[in-house]
Amino acid sequence: MKKKSLILLAGLITQPVFALSIHCGHLFDANTAKFKENMYVEADGDRFTKVENYQNQKVDLDLSDKYCLPGLIDMHTHLSFQHNAKIYLEKYESNEADVAYKAAYFAEKTLKAGFTSVRDLGDSYNVTIALKKAIAQGIAKGPRIFTAAKSIATTGGHADPSNGYRKSLFPNPGPEHGVVNGSAEAAQAVRQRYQDGADLIKITATGGVLSQAASGDNAQFNKDELDSLIATANDYGFKVAAHAHGKEGMKRAVEAGVSSIEHGTYLDDEIIKLMKKHGTYLVPTLIAGDWVTEKSKIKGFFPDVVAKKAATIGPKIAGSFEKAHKAGVNIAFGTDSGVSAHGDNGKEFALMVKAGMTPAKTLQAATLNAATLLGQTNNLGSVEVGKFADLVAVDENPLENIKTMETVPFVLKGGKVEFSK
Repeated sequence: MKKKSLILLAGLITQPVFALSIHCGHLFDANTAKFKENMYVEADGDRFTKVENYQNQKVDLDLSDKYCLPGLIDMHTHLSFQHNAKIYLEKYESNEADVAYKAAYFAEKTLKAGFTSVRDLGDSYNVTIALKKAIAQGIAKGPRIFTAAKSIATTGGHADPSNGYRKSLFPNPGPEHGVVNGSAEAAQAVRQRYQDGADLIKITATGGVLSQAASGDNAQFNKDELDSLIATANDYGFKVAAHAHGKEGMKRAVEAGVSSIEHGTYLDDEIIKLMKKHGTYLVPTLIAGDWVTEKSKIKGFFPDVVAKKAATIGPKIAGSFEKAHKAGVNIAFGTDSGVSAHGDNGKEFALMVKAGMTPAKTLQAATLNAATLLGQTNNLGSVEVGKFADLVAVDENPLENIKTMETVPFVLKGGKVEFSK
């Protein structure tokens, strides 16, 4: 790499800016879902400045034997935790600093897996807001984070942080904690996320699997609450992602104007028609469905109320995804990592292929489609001049062997080599 310059700002010397040139033997064009052969890629600072045919130019990095792709995007992560058999006890033992250090560790694992950008859809203590800043400043390693901070729930609903506590330990959570009742509190919770520094809003439109509450699929917001929440989100430029398993909760959320449905377990033809009408994305999280299904078979791994939901809902997610993508619903890649292990994100590709999606479409789901849902197509989703210089490389052609996406030996983020082996 050739040092281009040093930038002086307010009398301080910042990091050197580098020009970097790469020979990609095969480069995935996210717009056409095909590989281009023998390509030359150049970055200056954190942006791509050239993408053209290789003509024996001198290069800094020779990836002529690799398959290069845009930096991958996971649209559903939870960097502040990783589920395990003791997690329901850990919430009584963990302080903010404990959560923050774990989040930094999980973020670096995610980056090494090839995911240069993520949406974080629900954290604790706003740690992903702080982590996002630390990564941007270069004092922590991880993907580019777009965070919802604390997700928004209703009292007793999925993501009510007081679930499972005795009342004296966590009395009366409100909008500041992401718990709302009524339209005024729904608006207040959105404004609180704005003040906190969130990038988007996440709501739990239905019950969920891992919360200590009886229902995994009941609708948990009424129309007035959703209308207020979406209107306020629109005022602040927020997109809204909706965790949803049950049909009625999905229907209300889509009609209210959410940008994406996460999981979508019990969607049917009516919901598919609505999602296509409104342009709503589905983020399927198949690996999470598999993970909770398998863990539900281990006696004592989950509390009884959770194990029952996991065994019922987990096995259904893949079938719903297959139905949705075959019907033409917009699909963006997402794993729910934090349920399954961070760093295993790439296993989602093979599960999507198993459920009937072509390898090419899965790669688009994790690049161009994800960037579109983020509202970041000017910056992310493809290797093009002017976009962030995010690029990963794998050893085999993923159109022929999608499992190669599970081991990523090279990661470039913002023009900087973050991982290479």
